[in-house]
Parts: sequence; structure tokens; C-alpha cells
Amino acid sequence: MSQRSVFHRIGFGLCLMSLPVAPAFSDGLFSSSTGRANFSSQLDVLDTRAAEQYAGSTRLRPNADQEQGGAEGIPRFSGNYRGQYLSMAKAAARKHSIPEDLFLRLVQQESGWNPRAKSHAGAIGLAQLMPFTARKLGVNPHDPRQNLEGGARYLRQQYNKFRSWRLALAAYNAGPAAVEKYSGVPPYRETRGYVKAILGG
Repeated sequence: MSQRSVFHRIGFGLCLMSLPVAPAFSDGLFSSSTGRANFSSQLDVLDTRAAEQYAGSTRLRPNADQEQGGAEGIPRFSGNYRGQYLSMAKAAARKHSIPEDLFLRLVQQESGWNPRAKSHAGAIGLAQLMPFTARKLGVNPHDPRQNLEGGARYLRQQYNKFRSWRLALAAYNAGPAAVEKYSGVPPYRETRGYVKAILGG
């Protein structure tokens, strides 16, 4: 055997000796408590590193809109109103898990932030509650805070019923019976314009 071949064999043997020995398994478990502890410790390190690596990733975190009921794609509220009722409306939206932008756009569309607004049909206040609906909800429609509370609660009820913000808005405008009758947004010009003004598209 050549001297070079002997050196190759010796080098290969040394490489094998330097490799880490795999832990022994018995019935699918580590053979010693020390082995299990070491493995668990290594997993903890990997978990911590992964958490640190992806902590700033917005792509891998739940969307805030999704946490509020699947509201992805709702246009931002871009109205100029910055008065006292804005914070009330935001609070009412959060309380009933409604996307803030959606509810702010609803109030803008309903009353233009006029607490004394009254429609030809008799709807009252910021969220334009009908007197019968306000009584059913147990709120005073003439009180701005209660009016917004009632509007947010009623909108949430419609979302819980139809599982769609588009249909919830249609029900808010035309009534849930109309949405059920047409199995979707009713073919009323006012209602379709209303939904489009708030959701776009």
C-alpha cells in the first residue's frame, strides 16, 4: 500500500472520530434525561431565534382588519371632520368589533356628522336611527353618544346575521328583510349607491 493511501485512510478515520455522535433512541424516546434536556434546550433557542427574526414581519402577523371581522379592503376614512363625535364613533366601533374606517364612513354618509340630522323617513341623529330601532336597542337617538352606540350595535347585529360587511350595510340602509328577500344587496338605487359610497367598488 502506498504511503499516500495510508495517509488518506488515517485522515478519513480522524474525520469520523471528530463527528458528533448521534444520541441513542429507545422506543422513540431519548435514552437519557440529559439528552432530552439538551434537545429541549436547543429547541427553545431555535424558537427564540425564529420569534426574534419574524417579530417585525407584518406579512406573517394577523391583519388588524381581519381581527375585526374580515374587513380587509375597506377604504380609509378620508373625511375632513375632526370634531368631538369622531372619538365617540371610534369608541363605539371598537366596542362592537367594527372596523373603525367602516363605521366612520357610515356616519359620514348617514349624517355628515350632524347630530341633529333627520331624514324624510324619520331617521334621527349621527347614525340615522329610526325611532323604532332606537327603542328596540334601548338608546336615546337624540343623544349623540347613545345614537352612535345604537348605530354600531345595530350594524354589528347585521354583520352577525349575514357574515358580510357589504350585506350588513345593505341591511342597515334597506332593512334585513330586503337583503333576505333578494339574497344579497337589494336592487334599490339608493341602497346600492349607499353601499358603494362606503365600501367602494
